[in-house]
Amino acid sequence: MLPTMSKHPRRPSHGLAAIAILLLLLASQLRAKDQQTYDGPKAIYILRHGEKPDGEKDPNLSPQGYERARSLAKVIPEHFCTPDFIFATAPSKHSARPLETIEPLAQSLHMSVIDPYPDADFGKLAHALLTEPQYRGKTIVICWHHEEIPSLARALGAESAPRKWKSDVFDRMWVLTYSHGQVVFQDLPQKALPGDSGQ
Repeated sequence: MLPTMSKHPRRPSHGLAAIAILLLLLASQLRAKDQQTYDGPKAIYILRHGEKPDGEKDPNLSPQGYERARSLAKVIPEHFCTPDFIFATAPSKHSARPLETIEPLAQSLHMSVIDPYPDADFGKLAHALLTEPQYRGKTIVICWHHEEIPSLARALGAESAPRKWKSDVFDRMWVLTYSHGQVVFQDLPQKALPGDSGQ
């Protein structure tokens, strides 16, 4: 004779309910621990060098580029950040423009520009910033060449950054803000010179 099936489903025991609650608490604590142990930068600001002369053989800024560099020395601390570290692409015979663009800012803050990485070594720079302890919780400004800036931003975790920086654009600031390992990306106007984009 077959056993009679109960009309009422079994309720979970108090023991199983307690285990479920403990597992939820443990998962919550692990998430909180992950957030507390994030040890990367606080924010990274990326800009392109200032305007360049029409002749590609000139490695320096144009007069307007030098004017932008001088203006950025005031605009960045007043409207964006006061950096803990300043980076620029290593100067080469083809271009010293990133260094020239960011030097006035460094001088005004009595800081040095860190420039050991050639243009194509943006991946090494990104790895250093995300892993080396001296950059934990710090604010960093980077001046680079526009062709590599999108790849640099993605290497720094900003997957939503545009895939291309337009060749005629010199007046933008890309801001990467880090919160518990997540990256918030913003493309902001510098508003450093008359005629710059307002939004």
